[in-house]
Amino acid sequence: MDLQGYTIRPSKHFILTWMRKWDYDLETLQKALEESYQIDKVGKNKYEACTRSKGKSRKLIFIKDDNYKEIFIITGAEGT
Repeated sequence: MDLQGYTIRPSKHFILTWMRKWDYDLETLQKALEESYQIDKVGKNKYEACTRSKGKSRKLIFIKDDNYKEIFIITGAEGT
């Protein structure tokens, strides 16, 4: 996914749970979105990106706002 010009803004829930658990920062988060192997559009502006890191599959659920050039990450999920 092309993120040129977009600002990544994680939610408070995502920061306190998933970013802390996965030991992610904003650069790692941007890299995960750019290198995701699957991106599904599940609503008008809502997306699910699947990526693999440290041997586990991770899902990022986010909203892409083209007007404000912003990606707001709502939450995440983890699998095996």
